[in-house]
Amino acid sequence: MAMIWESIKHLYAYLAVIPVIPFALILFGYGAIVQDRKKAFRLAMDITTALLIGCVAVLFDDIFSSRFGLYGILLFMLLGGGLIGNAQFRKRGNIDAKKIFRAIWRLSFFTMSLLYIVFMLIAVSKMIITGNA
Repeated sequence: MAMIWESIKHLYAYLAVIPVIPFALILFGYGAIVQDRKKAFRLAMDITTALLIGCVAVLFDDIFSSRFGLYGILLFMLLGGGLIGNAQFRKRGNIDAKKIFRAIWRLSFFTMSLLYIVFMLIAVSKMIITGNA
């Protein structure tokens, strides 16, 4: 059982390092199967978001020498969900949790993509400057 868990962790780590590859594989692979580009793009976004969250959390922890990366991301996602839920309640009088979760998850894709690029550039430049490979 431990070997299976380790294999899953390694697979996740390899996919999360360069999330563009799983995104493209899902987009074109699933898109070819279902023949619906929008549905394939959404699925690719959803799966890549999970990879980006882990990668950005690790990069944050490495750059800032902290252990708050994942918790900070989850905190911002919860705060965003609360703000969107509040706006939805004020406008409609009820809350659709599924729509809120989907909106936060998809917004997280764009936020994590931007943070991934910024943190990766910082980490690579930090590695080049200090000479640590």
